[in-house]
Amino acid sequence: MVIPVHDVNPARRTPYVTYALIAANVLVFVFTPGIAGSVAGESGLAQLCHLQAFLERYAAVPQELIHHQMPRVVPTGDVGIGPQGAGCVVGPPGYEKSPPLSVFTSLFLHGSWLHLLGNMVFLLIFGNNIEDRMGRVRYTLFYVACGYAAAYGFAVLNDDSGDPLIGASGAIAGVLGAYLVLYPKARVWVLVPFLIFLPLRLPAWIVLGFWFVLQAVYSYGGGVSAAGTVAYAAHVVGFLAGVLLAWPLRPGTPPPPEPRGLLWGRRARPGR
Repeated sequence: MVIPVHDVNPARRTPYVTYALIAANVLVFVFTPGIAGSVAGESGLAQLCHLQAFLERYAAVPQELIHHQMPRVVPTGDVGIGPQGAGCVVGPPGYEKSPPLSVFTSLFLHGSWLHLLGNMVFLLIFGNNIEDRMGRVRYTLFYVACGYAAAYGFAVLNDDSGDPLIGASGAIAGVLGAYLVLYPKARVWVLVPFLIFLPLRLPAWIVLGFWFVLQAVYSYGGGVSAAGTVAYAAHVVGFLAGVLLAWPLRPGTPPPPEPRGLLWGRRARPGR
């Protein structure tokens, strides 16, 4: 697995939409009920119950997306004592939920700080150039469309699943697919774990192509011990959606510039 840290592909304008998406994801994460304790390393039952209730209401659920049926009982956010001990209370939902709208809200939900950080790093590195190429309005619509394609694609493949689907991974996978189409020769600095983290500068088609192959393998349960904990199939569908939506823009995209005198994306000092 390689970890991208920077691309050598300057953008022409400030990526305000990408920055706004990152800020929105961080703010939603910070104010998600029950998430503060997980960031601090705590895992109290009350916090867990609050988090489950919040995700059940605002996350996308494959069963709901495909069958358009609300569950009869959902976590209420309260803690109760039963014959088997303390646990989260469930009861009839006291709210109306729109499954299509839940796909949009799920794009801003994350279950842990590591989940959030990984997604935002990829968005920060690759999103600026896609926004620069598409323009702010089209990029925003593209981002949301890839998120919807990823969620519904995953739901079709897992229509019996009642587990909440959260995270911006599907939409960001679309950004990666677009980047592969539009800037395949752009150089990307990555860290490769080999005893230590080795910095390498590789073409985007190698970095993103390798990432996509891994997601496809993982989606079939290969190479991981618990493939079901991550929606790898959503990554695959989102990536393919990004490729298809960005393909018409490919002929008009100039090759990425190759600035001289750059060290890790910054101008090197004279003599270095």
